[in-house]
Amino acid sequence: MFIEPHIRKSNAKTGWIEVICGSMFSGKTEELIRRIKRARIANQKVELFKPAVDIRYDTEKIVSHDENAILSKPVVNSRDIYETGVESEVVGIDEAQFFDMDLPLICERLANEGVRVIIAGLDMDYLGKPFGPMPQLLSLAEYVTKVHAICQCCGNIAVFSYRKSTMTKQVLLGEKDVYEPRCRTCFLQGMEEKSPDKGIL
Repeated sequence: MFIEPHIRKSNAKTGWIEVICGSMFSGKTEELIRRIKRARIANQKVELFKPAVDIRYDTEKIVSHDENAILSKPVVNSRDIYETGVESEVVGIDEAQFFDMDLPLICERLANEGVRVIIAGLDMDYLGKPFGPMPQLLSLAEYVTKVHAICQCCGNIAVFSYRKSTMTKQVLLGEKDVYEPRCRTCFLQGMEEKSPDKGIL
């Protein structure tokens, strides 16, 4: 479990970046909500953002698969996060993989100005490849937490989000009807069954 670092009280604001990553159904959003709630208990000024494209559960709330929910601000462009976020002590961002490639710059700028930035997102897409701005965010972060799901085929630790449909566009919103978590072996087996001549490499 992530424990917030002790911050020595001073006149200077101290910022940093935390990234919570993993496959679908691994508890990323649940962990983000937990950290945001702890910041609010500590009476810190918090702002929470989500990509406007993500309307699976709610247009404004961030909702975990366990149905925990917390109000957020839907934004289209990552640069919209800065104007509100810079006035906060803590900024939370869910589904970071759906944002544009300016997000790492925005998060770094906020951290440099003393804001604690907490990011949750898929580190890999349905092909098992790095997803959107997540690789850059992982490299910039002081703290990285990789959470794991359970493979729906064999029960081992799952790190891949296997797409059960044959649609090939990278961004395809969906839940258990479209995706399931899989371990490496079961993921590769499923991809081979879909495209035996091509594989994923």
